[in-house]
Amino acid sequence: MPKMVSLFENYEQQYSVLTADITSQIGLLSTSGAKDRRQLISNIEKNVKEAQELLEQMDLEVREVEMSKRQRCGTKLDCYRAELKRLTLEYIKARSIKQGTFNYESTEEFEDVRINEDQKQRLLDNSERLERAGKRLEEGYKVILETEEIGTHVLQNLNEQRETIQRSRGRLRETNEELSRSSRIMNSMIMRSIQQRIVFFVVGACFVVAISLGLYLGFSK
Repeated sequence: MPKMVSLFENYEQQYSVLTADITSQIGLLSTSGAKDRRQLISNIEKNVKEAQELLEQMDLEVREVEMSKRQRCGTKLDCYRAELKRLTLEYIKARSIKQGTFNYESTEEFEDVRINEDQKQRLLDNSERLERAGKRLEEGYKVILETEEIGTHVLQNLNEQRETIQRSRGRLRETNEELSRSSRIMNSMIMRSIQQRIVFFVVGACFVVAISLGLYLGFSK
């Protein structure tokens, strides 16, 4: 996991260099000539695009950072998005001010400016789409975290229910064993009772026979 944090920080360093270049190049727009200005515009738009791609990579890396550092990295990423949007607006404003007072020396130069105006609008649209996409990804990630939390609670409940069932089965086995012992004891008691009755019956029969025999012998005399 520290590897992911290091990668995020590497993206941060690249982003800082790009935004510093964008800031300095925007400042040069107001004093540049026609050729230099076109090159500056090309460089700024290229750097802004690279910065947007870096933010997308940073957004992916935030999801891999350990929980204790994820919120801090997410806050940084939100600040970087706001900074890039601010720089984009400053760039558009600087170009608009320059174009309002610029004397075009040729039709080709005018067409270049008109085309760049379309690029400017696309750049702003891309910045807004990037911000919206980041928010949607963040919302989706929150849903994933909530789903994961719910799944964890469900698994915990299932585990508790399994332990309860296992304890119930253990008690049921103990009860069955007690019933088996009780049944054996009852059978043993019944058998002893039957044996005692048989012995009592035999003794009684012998006693009756003995009395009858004694009476018979007495009458015979």
